[in-house]
Amino acid sequence: MPKVTLYNQAGNTVGELELNNSVFGIEPNEQAVYDVVKAQRAAMRQGTASTKNRAAVRGGGRKPWRQKGTGRARAGSNTSPIWVGGGITFGPTPRQYKLKVNKKVRRLALKSVLSSRVADEKFLVLDKLELSDIKTKDMVAVLASLKLEGKVAVVLDQTNEAVMLSARNLPNVTVTTVSQASVYELMNFPTIVATADAVKQYEEVLG
Repeated sequence: MPKVTLYNQAGNTVGELELNNSVFGIEPNEQAVYDVVKAQRAAMRQGTASTKNRAAVRGGGRKPWRQKGTGRARAGSNTSPIWVGGGITFGPTPRQYKLKVNKKVRRLALKSVLSSRVADEKFLVLDKLELSDIKTKDMVAVLASLKLEGKVAVVLDQTNEAVMLSARNLPNVTVTTVSQASVYELMNFPTIVATADAVKQYEEVLG
């Protein structure tokens, strides 16, 4: 079973944590991760783009001019796509972009991301993360004590308003919970910092 060092928010080592091998020690499945990320990105699309075809634009009705004798090309309607103000050919219409992904694949993708971060030593575990006040500098101090740079995802077991609001102004930091963290979100952050309770919750849900 993989083991990770357990830190406190001051950056000091307070112990060692043994992780569940079936959650944090599997061989990452890249196809599952790709399928889930693709589905999550598709679900973000609004699908509200809309255009009018030749049947929907205003006009039509009568033939613009007679069929023969004018010297101009034949025309049956001013709603034709080749006319200015006419309909749009094959334009977008409102639709759903959602893709279906099986529950087993979603779970496998999440375990793959977590296992990949553990294997790359980019998965840090804190005994707890608590801030007395809502201050960005306090969150910066925590990250500095852990010697973290770049993009960091902080995963909590439950919503903590003080921590979330303190990190809100940090452009490379996101704070989420086990129930809300998506595969796409975790893939965007090379380093994951989780609390011990969050790790336990992952093991209960995915183990």
